[in-house]
Amino acid sequence: MEIGVPKETKDQEFRVGLSPSSARVLRESGHRVYIETQAGVGAGFSDDDYLSAGAEIVPTQAAWNRELVIKVKEPLEKEYIFLQKEQILFTYLHLAADRKLTEHLIDCGVTAIAYETVEQPGANRLPLLTPMSIIAGRLSVQFGARYLERQQGGRGVLLGGVPGVKPGKVVILGGGVVGTEAARIAVGMGASVQILDVNVERLSYLETIFGSRVELLYSNSAHIEAAVLNADLLIGAVLVLGRRAPILVSRELVQKMHLGSVIVDVAVDQGGCIETLHPTSHTNPVYIEEGVVHYGVPNMPGAVPWTATQALNNSTLPYVQQLANLGLRALETNPALAKGVNVQNHRLVHPAVQEVFPDLVS
Repeated sequence: MEIGVPKETKDQEFRVGLSPSSARVLRESGHRVYIETQAGVGAGFSDDDYLSAGAEIVPTQAAWNRELVIKVKEPLEKEYIFLQKEQILFTYLHLAADRKLTEHLIDCGVTAIAYETVEQPGANRLPLLTPMSIIAGRLSVQFGARYLERQQGGRGVLLGGVPGVKPGKVVILGGGVVGTEAARIAVGMGASVQILDVNVERLSYLETIFGSRVELLYSNSAHIEAAVLNADLLIGAVLVLGRRAPILVSRELVQKMHLGSVIVDVAVDQGGCIETLHPTSHTNPVYIEEGVVHYGVPNMPGAVPWTATQALNNSTLPYVQQLANLGLRALETNPALAKGVNVQNHRLVHPAVQEVFPDLVS
């Protein structure tokens, strides 16, 4: 099969769909791999690295004009012209927060498979979302700590405190992969940490990891309000598979937060769980609203592309190989991959996204 890897065009998105080592594996299996020139430079991979792996270096149009297109982030509007009928697109999509892209994918006839909805049956595991969730969770505290600095607009709190001065307080909404990894970093920095989640079993599991180092609370409106009011750093880590994230923190509650406190919403690519937060970019990552610093970059792992590209490829390559070997027949042999299909044959097919856009269901 011919496999194309375009260069990412999202603001400061330096990840790339295939690393040279992944390209080599596919080439050794008899497939032809076409990499857009300079696609991997931001992640530390030169065109020569891909040529040595057996890939071909091509211009933009030639990378897109393939049976199977591998990306990292969703196509932007300027890339819509490259999408073709009977093409397979494999990337992160997050369609619940992007009606326009959803409509175009339906219109153009592409088979769109989303990394974030590939789901291993029976375990509610999201193998292609997990590696980026780990990175985003860890980065959320790293970035949050930075923007708490007074020179960055924050209230001037050191998360770890010092002897004689209490540490900063980190509140994490959601105890999944993102929330767990955020807590690891926050605890390691010496912060006071709370995690809120609606899944009591998950809270019990988190207790085995963190013990008394993290306060674990059942997530309800009263507990959320009490926690958020005293937070120095609030992290949104809510995931509802394929759906928009629910709003858990209202504008009225944000107004009551400490001036200069920081919100980092990792759920922003699914609409966000903080009412006052909207998507930003790596170029302009923050804004201040209601006296609170808001960070809403939807492609946070793009800040560490060397690590993120390899972590992503470790998980996506087996699925890419199946699609390359079998084409759409891979959906019949792999139920997890089949669950990743969001749009096919001019139809919106993923149940969760259908609930968001019922008028687009034919």
